[in-house]
Amino acid sequence: MTFALFLTFGLAILVVVLIVLTGVGLLVVLRGTGPGNSVTGRLQTYAYVPEKLKAGRVEYRADRLLQLRLRANRFLSIFVSRQLNDQLTSANWPITTSEFAVIRLFGSGLVFLLGWLLSGSILPGIGLFLIAYISPGIWLRRSILQRRRRFERQLVDVLVLMTGAVRAGYSLLQALSVVRDEIGPPASEEFTRVTREVELGRSLSDALNAMSQRMENDDLQLVVTSININQQVGGNMATMLEAVTDTIRERQRLFGEIRAQTSQQRFTGLFLTLLPVIVAGVLLVINPQYMSTLFDIACIPIGALVGVIIGNIFVNRMVDIKV
Repeated sequence: MTFALFLTFGLAILVVVLIVLTGVGLLVVLRGTGPGNSVTGRLQTYAYVPEKLKAGRVEYRADRLLQLRLRANRFLSIFVSRQLNDQLTSANWPITTSEFAVIRLFGSGLVFLLGWLLSGSILPGIGLFLIAYISPGIWLRRSILQRRRRFERQLVDVLVLMTGAVRAGYSLLQALSVVRDEIGPPASEEFTRVTREVELGRSLSDALNAMSQRMENDDLQLVVTSININQQVGGNMATMLEAVTDTIRERQRLFGEIRAQTSQQRFTGLFLTLLPVIVAGVLLVINPQYMSTLFDIACIPIGALVGVIIGNIFVNRMVDIKV
């Protein structure tokens, strides 16, 4: 009983601290000053100002909502994480790391309070808090994975377009601009970022390497490495791009054949993973008393969960064939 009271008191303090922190942040935002002429202010201008506001400084100062956002991000810079920033960039989410962290914490706190007040018990509130805190991270990783898969499917078309542009007499940077204008997202978004970084003074090699790190694609890494070597030692860029395109096309064809041949094993692994959960749910509806006796002994569901996870890992490892 004492532990429960201590836990309740600690969680209540945490929620109060979150609310106070949010209130102080809003107060600082409302009473703060403009971004100024510092290096940090100018970098934030390029990072957060929309395209329509980059034309003039007067329009930028007129947008009060944007100024409030910049001040809030400076105040909440304690939540900045390099890894989280890379993940948000890879997912192309138009928010900063501090905004993501504050939304995550504040939303989880509100869900905790709602669960606690509606149920009259602290345990549902804790469960909802954990779900609300974990869900944004899962959603972010899923968004990154889906975006990388779409980029992978576009890569061959991107290389074909680049090869044609280079053969027509365009420079490599101009060819990237053609890809930016002709290909849909996410490839257009990534190459827009590359060309913009080059316009701001970053070398083309560094911009391409940064894009390769965001996408984490072996085929793209092969393309970037080939371009960097070609720029250092010289040679026919169009011929090099054509050879890389043929190599990537063959790798994707071979990978597709492997996925087709291992589809049955992957489906079996998914089915065996979901089967215990489905059976447990059906039994919980048909005979709740029987299931309650199983859950009285904690080692039974925990052991079943661990066994399912280990089996799923082994099945995925068996069908994970590197190309």
